Amino acid sequence: MAGVWRCILAMMLLMCVCLWDHSEAVGGAVSRKRIKAPVYKKPKITPIDVAPSPQHIDINRMTGVWYLLNVASKCSYLMNHGTRAEPTHIEITCPLACDKTLFVSTKTRFNHQCWEIQQVYQLTPTTGRLTLKGPHPHLNTDIVIADTDYNSYAIMYYQKLGKMTMKLYVRSVDDLSEPVLTKFEQLAEKQELGLAYLFPFPTYSHCASVDQDHVLSKLNKNFNKI
Repeated sequence: MAGVWRCILAMMLLMCVCLWDHSEAVGGAVSRKRIKAPVYKKPKITPIDVAPSPQHIDINRMTGVWYLLNVASKCSYLMNHGTRAEPTHIEITCPLACDKTLFVSTKTRFNHQCWEIQQVYQLTPTTGRLTLKGPHPHLNTDIVIADTDYNSYAIMYYQKLGKMTMKLYVRSVDDLSEPVLTKFEQLAEKQELGLAYLFPFPTYSHCASVDQDHVLSKLNKNFNKI
């Protein structure tokens, strides 16, 4: 009789173990949290608001050399090193006709040497608006030529990831206009870029040429197809 009870007890224990294993497998599958891949949320970016609206821009007349005179920005680098800004100028050229792209060469000093940054600005259907493409669409830089007379000054807006930078360029560093500086400051103020965020750039000792080793190309992938 004792042997029979031992057999019954053993069978009951075996059934309990099987049921426990089954419930663990099912329960584990149901309760286990699946690891989901992070979903990228595109940042909400407000388009550049230039008030008044930008004038009709003749891109062909924007070509040539422009000297950087002043920058309005909350860029952390400028906030920390703005007093050590180096003389900088750009040269704008067009491939054949200025209907799709602009080539922009920026020359500046770094570690007492002259460097050149080469970029391609894409024209958009809206006059005065351009795009500098980044590695991903959300890293594009939107550019607006807000105000210019082509012969003496140009005020340009740059926006990336919702952050705004304004730049004042002049054709000649020998003919600086006080009214233009005042206009730039007033437009910067409208973008909440007051005097604390204005950084003047040197008007002397610009780079005339650079060594080939110091040319940094940031050209669009389709550059060779243009």
